[in-house]
Amino acid sequence: MGIKKASKEKLPKTIAIIPDGNRRWAKTNGTSVFSAYSRGAKRFIEFSEWCAEYGIKNIIVWGLSTENVGRPKNELDSLFKVYLNIITDRKIISRLREMKTRLLVVGEKRLLPKYILNDLNKIKNSVHGRIERRIFWLLGYGGKDDLVHAAKAIAAKVAKGEIGTVDEQTFKRHMLSHNVPDIDLIIRTADEFRLSGFMPWQSAYSELYFVKKYWPDFSKNDLEKAIAAYSRRDRTFGV
Repeated sequence: MGIKKASKEKLPKTIAIIPDGNRRWAKTNGTSVFSAYSRGAKRFIEFSEWCAEYGIKNIIVWGLSTENVGRPKNELDSLFKVYLNIITDRKIISRLREMKTRLLVVGEKRLLPKYILNDLNKIKNSVHGRIERRIFWLLGYGGKDDLVHAAKAIAAKVAKGEIGTVDEQTFKRHMLSHNVPDIDLIIRTADEFRLSGFMPWQSAYSELYFVKKYWPDFSKNDLEKAIAAYSRRDRTFGV
């Protein structure tokens, strides 16, 4: 059953992408890591447009994990240069406005260069009025760190007598990813079959879909196959 035949109830409202394989794509194609990241970034912009066609309201993309911060400086510089090009591109900002899409950064912002943070704040505030779609960009994000952050914040408030009972709602409110909804479908590329600490809270009942292709080669057809596979699954949420 393809997407066109699937009912709206069977389509994901929130989708996440773990865009793996950029460096391997660079090696395979005999090009620089910067070129691979640039191609991968353009592919995500296309990906977000494809998602809009299918009525997907929330997109989560992992742009930099806490582990990635330990990569060689020249590689990180290339990645941040690509990201800076994206968030300062007037055409991209204009398109976000047209589609009433808000870009939100989730993660330990202290791990990011100040020049990136300054422009991220500008792009966040560039979309006004009614918001119909959201893109959550995970930068300096790690799943375990997210949980530890919440635990520390709650413990501090409990010690001050500001919190009495801790339940699921209380815990999530104190997470770095408190504004990220539960994820319906997670797609990971590059033939990797793991989540690597990706959003442990929001992925509790996510459907998983793995693609052999490296992220820069991911196509609209690949997305359609993933959504079609999702629409065939019976989600019981443990009931």
